[in-house]
Amino acid sequence: MLLRIRSKEGMARVQVEPQETFGSLAAKIAQLHNVDASTIAISNKQNTADATPIGQLQNNSLSSANLKHGDIVYVTYTDPEDNKPADIQPPVPDINGNISMDKLAHTKQDPVDDFLEKQRGLIKRSKDPKFCRHGDNAMCDYCMPLEPYDKGYLEENKIKHMSFHSYLRHINSAQQTKAPSSAILTQLPPLEEPSYKVKVPCTGGHASWPEGICTKCQPSAITLQRQTYRVVDHVEFSSASLIDNFLNYWRQTGNQRIGYLYGRYEPYLEVPLGIKAVVEAIYEPPQENHVDGLKLSIPWQEEVLIDDVAHACGLSKVGVVFTDLIDDGSGSGKVVTKRHVDSHFLSSLECSFAAEMQLAHPNVSRHAVTGKYGSKFVTCVISGDLEGNIGVSAYQVSDTMTAMHDAGIVEPSRNPSVVRVKESIPHQRYVPEVFYKFKNEYGVMVQESAKPTFPVEYLLVNVTNGFPQKPSPLFTDSRDLTAEGVSHPDIGTLGKHLLRGKSKDDLQALLSDFHVLCAIRSMDMLSREEFKIVCDIATKASDINIDILDQLQGWQTLLMVLKEAEGNARINTPSIQSRSGSGTNTPSETIVTEISCKHCTFTNPGSNNNCEMCGLPLSD
Repeated sequence: MLLRIRSKEGMARVQVEPQETFGSLAAKIAQLHNVDASTIAISNKQNTADATPIGQLQNNSLSSANLKHGDIVYVTYTDPEDNKPADIQPPVPDINGNISMDKLAHTKQDPVDDFLEKQRGLIKRSKDPKFCRHGDNAMCDYCMPLEPYDKGYLEENKIKHMSFHSYLRHINSAQQTKAPSSAILTQLPPLEEPSYKVKVPCTGGHASWPEGICTKCQPSAITLQRQTYRVVDHVEFSSASLIDNFLNYWRQTGNQRIGYLYGRYEPYLEVPLGIKAVVEAIYEPPQENHVDGLKLSIPWQEEVLIDDVAHACGLSKVGVVFTDLIDDGSGSGKVVTKRHVDSHFLSSLECSFAAEMQLAHPNVSRHAVTGKYGSKFVTCVISGDLEGNIGVSAYQVSDTMTAMHDAGIVEPSRNPSVVRVKESIPHQRYVPEVFYKFKNEYGVMVQESAKPTFPVEYLLVNVTNGFPQKPSPLFTDSRDLTAEGVSHPDIGTLGKHLLRGKSKDDLQALLSDFHVLCAIRSMDMLSREEFKIVCDIATKASDINIDILDQLQGWQTLLMVLKEAEGNARINTPSIQSRSGSGTNTPSETIVTEISCKHCTFTNPGSNNNCEMCGLPLSD
């Protein structure tokens, strides 16, 4: 039967069967208007204010609603632009670097920040059997809820850094009244990130830096101290195969490796008002690898393309992970322990790298003067623990470190456990005084100049990490399809992978791999809308039937190219010849050289007749 679909785009028609479900109808509407099926709401009245979300109807059949041929269904949905991950740049400040409160109120934060702002965040306590003398419905000082920043609770539960939203409540605690905390949050004073640059221009009436400087424009002295809060409290790897596949390169070569973490942010219930970064994929960009380190170009060539793939899957770049592993030579699988309290946890070079990454990925916040404050970007290192086992550690660097790095007043040192403070250069670089406090041998707190160096421990923010108790990864196919040192599968590997599926369910499982989606996107054969459908099928983001792939022109073109590439690969495979006098077939013994295709310049084995990439003859 034919149903008429009425939406803000006008009237459309959809062919359905009475036994189909509303979920199937929503998938067809989503394809028709290029929207997310989960945002659709349906009503039988022109006034859609009381429309029912599709999540409540998706399993109901159309016949159960007495829909007949020609009936009108009123539909509302959210435009795709409204569902894009919140990596939006902060609002542009005025000439003084400030933003009006009206602009800050409309700053689009990450959804997890909007959610946590609406929570009361109080820490509930049960009735104390020793001191509480009241009934079950009463409350006293011994059982009343605690604020999320309560020092005693944090110390008792060994929470070294309070969460960012607890920190927001803490700095505003003096202004708290009897109003609900959600109302108080709307009155939070703007936060201001530290800056150690000379202010230009200066209102002191002299020539601007570097010609002149005064107490009004020069940055004040810096006293290093441990940061009391962290923007991200926990890193959760969605499955153990993520780390296992990432370690394959080191196992095969002994060289170190780095990869970007793609995932999303969710509330972390183990910490009051906490945030966790859920990692769903690790992408390894082009890099130069060595036993004692690696070289990475920033930005890298395909970064925008890979970020687009992540956005199509509802993900964003949340951090970076790298290895620092050396086998101990015992043959037992143990590694050398390099990072500990008497050495370092992050080297000064790694702290500078982490600061650079956090500056490049600011945390959008409507409570900051500039529309951004801190960063949710995390740095993870895989190294040997105290027992010689391979372990993961996660960190951020403090806002003080990012500000000093941004001002160019610190640099890495040869000694990995200390950071070097640069010297001031007249009319070129102004470096304020830097101090740090510590307890001396008599247990007395003393202050000392940080020049020329100071320990990296003053810059680190510890972040916990782990795996979920009940893994439910977004991508279900965890096979490592990439060759050694390659970011994503080539056309031959991709064809063998996708064409092996014998059913639609097999194909959906084979698509459920971030690197496979990146390889498909890099071939540039699907439109943006078609690729979004493929990503939805791969991640099961909606109830779209996989049969819809047969209707996508770009998908059919992709399959044709992959089949042609696979056929060329079979033709170019050296023939199996039988040796005389032997009972088995063995490959013919030939000397294989390489030859470049004159059409596409792809390098092929000398035994090929046709190019593996373009399929054209290699001979004249």
